[in-house]
Amino acid sequence: MTYIQKPINHHPNLKKNKLGLTRRDYEGAVSSLCAGCGHDSISAAIIDACFELNIEAYKVAKLSGIGCSSKAPAYFLNDSHGFNSVHGRMPSIATGASCANDDLLYIGVSGDGDSASIGMGQFVHAIRRQVDMTYIVENNGTYGLTKGQFSATNDKDSPNKYGEENPFPPVDLAALAIQLGASYVARSFSGDREQLVPLIMGAFQHKGFALLDIISPCVTFNNHDASTKSYDHIREHNDALGKVDFVPLGREITANYEEGETVEVNLHDGSKMSLEKLDSSYDPTDANLALNTVREKNDEGKVATGLLYIDTKAPDLYETLNAIDKPLNTLNEKELCPGSDKLKTINEGLN
Repeated sequence: MTYIQKPINHHPNLKKNKLGLTRRDYEGAVSSLCAGCGHDSISAAIIDACFELNIEAYKVAKLSGIGCSSKAPAYFLNDSHGFNSVHGRMPSIATGASCANDDLLYIGVSGDGDSASIGMGQFVHAIRRQVDMTYIVENNGTYGLTKGQFSATNDKDSPNKYGEENPFPPVDLAALAIQLGASYVARSFSGDREQLVPLIMGAFQHKGFALLDIISPCVTFNNHDASTKSYDHIREHNDALGKVDFVPLGREITANYEEGETVEVNLHDGSKMSLEKLDSSYDPTDANLALNTVREKNDEGKVATGLLYIDTKAPDLYETLNAIDKPLNTLNEKELCPGSDKLKTINEGLN
């Protein structure tokens, strides 16, 4: 696959972050996706989040599988690490990489076919193990690369562009993630950057498995009037649970939350997720409430978006394995070898 790099020219007046970088420094190759594809909007939101958080690209690892969504990592953070795995196998690559070097920020980009069908088993186990990563599902309900077949997340009775109706109920990845113990679960819409960017920023700063299920309409195969994954349908049925703001460590909170009840969640690095609740009864730290809310909105024909659930106290995989603070891939021979006395004790214990 050939990627066309963008020109490196920068306007001298472009805004710079604390690293002296402009937003353009976080861009990638020219997108080869269809014009208007929601995936490109997600890439743009990731670029915004990295720019605002002053993230150094060489401290990021981008991972993907197969599908339109899995091409997306080529379109942001040119100077980061990357690995494009086979179909549905990205979670195991992320698990191994995270165990070897927990110092990197891992961004997994997947699709509804890649995660909800062939990769479902790997998706499930990455969640239950609390792999420390941001897992983005670019969800359009269709297999775009293979001409528009239904994916496992497409709604029952929702037709494709040829008029055929899907006979099967959908897999709800957000509800599944909450049930399995993911410690950060959010849903958003690729066309709502105001909501999407702070959710991505919060996921990047969260310790543990963070799922972002992002409805991202396929303009070629699943954006017709009858589709439940189209731009018009999601705009009309999007039911936001709250207005989300991300406040990095050291920045004063300037947003006005007087009109609604506000929940502030402290992340492990000292930054905050602030949620102005549109529903005063909603508590994003209550897993049962989150599940019931998602189901109730689905029954009403609506899509619940925003920060659905968060648990800042759940241990990640590195903590569960009681791994040392130093990245495993930096250990030298002396650190790896326990010594003859230790080896003797180990061998005697095997008798």
